[in-house]
Amino acid sequence: MSSAKLNDWNPETYARFRGLRLRPALDLLMQIGTPCAGPVIDLGCGDGAVAGGLRARFPKREIVGIDNSAAMLAKARGYDRLVEADMGEWTPETPPAVIYSNAALHWLPDHEALMPRLARLLPENGVLAVQMPRQQMAPSHAALREVSVALFPDRFDYSDWQPQVAAPEVYARMLAPFGEVSVWQSEYLQRLPAAQGAHPVRLFTESTAMRPIAEKLDAAEAARFLAAYEEVLASDYPAEADGSILFPFRRLFFVLTRH
Repeated sequence: MSSAKLNDWNPETYARFRGLRLRPALDLLMQIGTPCAGPVIDLGCGDGAVAGGLRARFPKREIVGIDNSAAMLAKARGYDRLVEADMGEWTPETPPAVIYSNAALHWLPDHEALMPRLARLLPENGVLAVQMPRQQMAPSHAALREVSVALFPDRFDYSDWQPQVAAPEVYARMLAPFGEVSVWQSEYLQRLPAAQGAHPVRLFTESTAMRPIAEKLDAAEAARFLAAYEEVLASDYPAEADGSILFPFRRLFFVLTRH
């Protein structure tokens, strides 16, 4: 993907809440045991936020970053190699010790095929470690769908919509045939700082969940959408005395060790 492509990721916007996004990444990393020999893959590495953590956890391994965003890869540092590739079609050159993916695989469809495919890429005692947001039913994300349909029914239809990330037990059953799997979810109560002229939750979602909607709107339409979306956010996520927002955010994790 060319970095000039309009719908490529914006590293600066995404990095605005880097600390909040990094915590679950490190929480996942700490649950990985001692894998077999081989490289460590950061699948959906983005701008390399977790490269340092992976290097500290696996100091003697080759660390490889995989992403389909040229703009993000241009910012990534700390890897032995970087590869621009579609996460859903990527295959390793050599069997990896770890396939680690933080906040990336929820963008891909058909998890019933995707996760077993990734598991099959691992040798015995290889590890698949994944974290995905499971926020789709929360007001922050539900409002994105509701407002877009209300304002632009000709372009948005969620009548057949299903959450990108399934319930924890779905992944537990899906991956059990491949080895020992641990699945859990956590809700992080994030405090977003006050922002001038924008609701903090909007600033959080605009670099991720809002992207598929924004890509279909021109500047005037985007302004209408943001005004309506912020009105909903102000009701669902009221400001604290200092202007900050308490923003609960649910994430799903699993770690599979291959038999």
